[in-house]
Order: sequence, then structure tokens, then C-alpha cells
Amino acid sequence: MGKKIVIACDKYKGSMSALQVCSIIKKAFLNVRRETEIILSPMADGGEGTVDTLVESLNGRYIEALVKGPSGKKIMAKFGLIDSGKTAVIEMSSASGLWLLKPNDRNPMLTTTYGTGQLIKKAIEMGVKKVIIGIGGSATNDGGMGAACAAGIKFFDKNENILEGCGKNLLSLCRIDASGIMDRIKETSVLVACDVDNPLYGKRGAAYVYAPQKGADENMVKLLDEGLKNLSGIIKRDLKKDISDLKGGGAAGGLGAGLSAFFGAGLFPGTDIIIQATNLEQKIKDADLIITGEGAMDNQTFYGKSAYGVAVLAKKYNIPVITINGSVNIDYNSIGKDKLSLFDGNFDIIQKDMNIEYAIKNGEKLLFSASSEIARFYFGILS
Repeated sequence: MGKKIVIACDKYKGSMSALQVCSIIKKAFLNVRRETEIILSPMADGGEGTVDTLVESLNGRYIEALVKGPSGKKIMAKFGLIDSGKTAVIEMSSASGLWLLKPNDRNPMLTTTYGTGQLIKKAIEMGVKKVIIGIGGSATNDGGMGAACAAGIKFFDKNENILEGCGKNLLSLCRIDASGIMDRIKETSVLVACDVDNPLYGKRGAAYVYAPQKGADENMVKLLDEGLKNLSGIIKRDLKKDISDLKGGGAAGGLGAGLSAFFGAGLFPGTDIIIQATNLEQKIKDADLIITGEGAMDNQTFYGKSAYGVAVLAKKYNIPVITINGSVNIDYNSIGKDKLSLFDGNFDIIQKDMNIEYAIKNGEKLLFSASSEIARFYFGILS
């Protein structure tokens, strides 16, 4: 009798996309036992590669748009459409990412999320009912002011001058007028993939924790933090929304809080959003084995990364789970037994005395070889 296996792996960063990883493992298993039913469900955690993973695995399509980049210069960015065009998938780093700027050009006092807002606006104008936004890798610290400006919200200083959305204008903000926001936003479900719990401001907030890596010096950090606190107060007064203690509000320079306040967004763990978007639970209910994995499995895997999310879901149905990874570097003594027990075996593709550069370059061949050995072992036990 044939077995059903669901393969739900994340990308191997710098080597293979999630779809490539899943496809190679499938090929290896079918090469060992042809009659096996194999379902592919490539994974992501809401960060880099999320758009590609969902578009490729769900037969979506890409939309390109000319937007304002983090420094204000026009750039080409993209987002994905899935679910027959009903859902847009956006990575804010495509329009407002740190990777778009040279080190000397990084300045969170000046950078803006305006381009991210333009992507959201374009998607909504195309008639989507849901927007999924991954907000990792930002170059910004504007509290989402830029994105809100793109959607029609106006910000004013004490002299009633309109302010552009950027970090330096947070302290000058005195009034918000949201009457001009596009109507369709109110009818659109906005989900933010957010895997940090930092608040908007304070010592664990956006400025103190993340702004230094975006080019901020000590004085900038202080000013940005004060500005985000001011933004929070004005939002509470003018929009009647309290984002001061919102978990994840400090993500992406306060974009998490801004999307909540200005777009009515909900903030959720990235893996949970992807599991829902790919309908993974329905796929695994009658499976005999789940295979997941990622480029580097380590202790961080057990704190919300995609492989962990897949394992938690699989154990709900008492389905065995193994991982096939680029590498495994787990300190088993520091991980609780309850978490370790979610996985029935963790494997990697790196062989003895092999350096990481060689493994990345030859990832496809190594993954096929390792998966074939695991398949022979798995089916051998069943025989």
C-alpha cells in the first residue's frame, strides 16, 4: 500500500529556494519507491523569500511597480498575487529594505516606508481582499508614516505644514488627518508577518534595538525613540488607537505599529500566516510522514521558525516528522524535551570535513544524495 508524504521545507538561503528543496526531496523519495503519494507545500516564515515561496507553490504571479525607495529614489519593486488574485503577498524589504542602500547611505532619520505603502495601495486598487505583509529587513524607522502617506493619510506639524513620512519628522508631528485614506483599505484584511515582540518605543523598542544597524548614532537613537513615543500619543488622541504596548509594534522601525494603527492590520507569527495561506493543515491530516527543514537548523528553529511550526501542526495529528537541512547545529542540552520530541529525526546534507561554501555550491546534489539515503531507510523499515 502506498504511503502519503507531505514535504514542507523552507529555503536553503544562498543555495536553493523552498520549492527547489521540496522538489529535490520528492524526486529522491520517488526514485526509491515510485508508488508513494507526495504532496509539496513549500514553507516560509514571513521573511525573505516569502513572496517567491507562495507565488511559486500556489501558481501565483508577480506584479512590478515603480515606487519610492527608502532613500526617496524611484526603484522597481514587486509583490505577488495568489488565490486567483484575491490575496497579495508583499515583502516590505522589496520597496523599503536595508539591502537597497549602500552602507554610507543608511540613515533612519531620512529613510521612508512610502514605497511599501505604494505596494499596498496598488494591490488594493487591483481588488485584493487580503494583504499579507512580511516586514523584515527594513531600512526605516518612521513608524509607518511613509506607508500611511502613500495611502492618503496626512500628517501635520504645529504650523499645519504637511510632513513627509520619515524618522526625523516623528518629533515634529502634531496632528493626523486620516479622512483621506483610500476607502478599500477598510474592506481589506491586512495580516502582518511579525516574529518579534518588541514594543514601539523604549529600551526594547524600534529605535534602541534596531536603528543602530540602519545607520543611527547614539543621538539619532534617542531622537527616534522620542519621536515614536510622540507618534504613539498622537495616534491615541486623533485615531483613538493605543499602540504603545503592541507586541511587535517595534518591528521594521515601528512599521508593525503603523500598519496596525493606519491599516487596521493584525500582527501574527510569520509561520502561522504561511501555514494558513498554503492550507497546510488540510494537506497533512492523513499523511504518514512529514518532511520539513531549512538551511541551518539550530536553537532558533524552536522559537517560531517554519520547521518548528510545521512540527507543532503535525504532532496535533500524531504524524511523525523528520527534517532534512543544510546543516544541523542544535545544542540539545539547552532545548526542552517537549520541543525536541516534536521531531523524530534531524538530518543534514553536509558530509564529514566538508566546508559550507562547498555545500552551498553543490547543494542540489548533496540534498538528493542525503534524501535518497533517508528514503531507503524509511521504506526499508516499512518493508
